[in-house]
Amino acid sequence: MQRRDMLKLILAGATAFATPFSFVSRAYAYATHGASDTRFLLVFLRGGYDAVNVVIPVSSSFYYESRPTLAIKKPNANDPESALGLSHGGKAVEWGLHPALKDTIYPLWQQKQVAFIPFAGTNNLSRSHFEVQDSVEEGLPNESHSMRSSGFLNRLSGVLGNAAAPVAFTDGLPVSMTGDLLIPNVSLKGTGPAPLVDRQMALLADMYAGTRFESLVNEGFKLRKDIAEQDTMMRSENRNAISARGFELEARRMAGLMRDKFNLGFIDVGGWDTHVNQGGVQGQLANQLGNLGGGLAVFARQMGSAWKNTVVVVISEFGRTFRENGTRGTDHGHGTVYWILGGAVHGGRIAGEQVSIERKSLNQDRDWPVLTEYRALLGGMFQRMYGLDATQLGRIFPGATPRDLDLV
Repeated sequence: MQRRDMLKLILAGATAFATPFSFVSRAYAYATHGASDTRFLLVFLRGGYDAVNVVIPVSSSFYYESRPTLAIKKPNANDPESALGLSHGGKAVEWGLHPALKDTIYPLWQQKQVAFIPFAGTNNLSRSHFEVQDSVEEGLPNESHSMRSSGFLNRLSGVLGNAAAPVAFTDGLPVSMTGDLLIPNVSLKGTGPAPLVDRQMALLADMYAGTRFESLVNEGFKLRKDIAEQDTMMRSENRNAISARGFELEARRMAGLMRDKFNLGFIDVGGWDTHVNQGGVQGQLANQLGNLGGGLAVFARQMGSAWKNTVVVVISEFGRTFRENGTRGTDHGHGTVYWILGGAVHGGRIAGEQVSIERKSLNQDRDWPVLTEYRALLGGMFQRMYGLDATQLGRIFPGATPRDLDLV
């Protein structure tokens, strides 16, 4: 029996487990890792979020012409439905932040703990969700995309060696974590009390005692126990009130694990494909942003003193069309906006190359161009964060030239 099949059997037998976990091949012994203090979390917004209505080009008349029902008003301190001004470097306000992020992300901006990078993304011009998601997570040159050999976070873990303690907070292992190294994934959804877990765990432990799978099984049980204990603690703090099962709750659990156990994480958040009735100040996108911002703010708080050594990068497979469509939504686009958050991030600024927002600057007369390629951007960040040399960076992002934007 192979390990993958053995673990499927364990999970099938332990049906009372409220948190599914799996190890694609062998689990990392996270408890014994000599992990680095540096923590990195990649948040992938699946569906292609509408970056233009999140970090808003408020000085562009073309923006307001292109979005008659979706546009967010220019910053006005007396109007709660207007954009929040993102002053940077003493320049006039050129950008604004969606007001749904006023109480969550905007305070981090004011504390210079978040930076935004417009016109970011991949050189892959496809507008297929699956094609571009896989391409981004692989981190390979476009011509090598079909190789499907490994993901860039797996390769980063390999370069870092014993200093890496990686995990994916997902139901299944994401492409970015696949490869030669065998990385655990754990879903944080639906964690809760399970009355039969102890008995089932004891039976399964006895079944595999003395076999080559014993340590692997015990590692999986320990991870489940850690999450359950964390959930019990949070229930107690909230006087057992029922919490919304959204990103904010997952982020709270995730912070506990990244603070104490792991230092390289991945999570994805879906629901960003807003073709119809996207909304402006209120609506689909605003609700999504409220949940996302709330989760990221909670994550920052729950990391405690470890936040100063933490970097969170929020990305999406692509942006959306600059003009709104006929159903008051937006369609698949190209360039997007990346978010960089962390206690030591050089934030409070709009980073990277920029162009004026007008029709002639659009890609194919429909969406933002990509001026900051994501492999170059992340390569420059990893170089600073981990002190990697050119050879090591070449293993993570083959053929990419790192671009240092002084973000960390």
